[in-house]
Amino acid sequence: MSRFAVPVTLVALLVILHGQLWLGRGSVSNVAELRSKLNTQLLKNEQIKADNKRLLTEINDLKGGLSMIEEKARMELGMIKANEIYIQIAR
Repeated sequence: MSRFAVPVTLVALLVILHGQLWLGRGSVSNVAELRSKLNTQLLKNEQIKADNKRLLTEINDLKGGLSMIEEKARMELGMIKANEIYIQIAR
């Protein structure tokens, strides 16, 4: 009986280790899922950084002078100065 105790124990440990590898918290599928989530989050972070950079540039332009404010008012609000004629080309 003692002759089989060591191999049986080793096989049991091997089964437990394989179970952890395939089904446990640090399993192969869990790691793959976490890597996928990480890549998705990194892409979102890059997009947000680009948006932040664009907004910071726009803020600096708005702080710097009235020309940017006038341009935004013309483009977004349809501002027309006195003695100007507004012409809209429809495409």
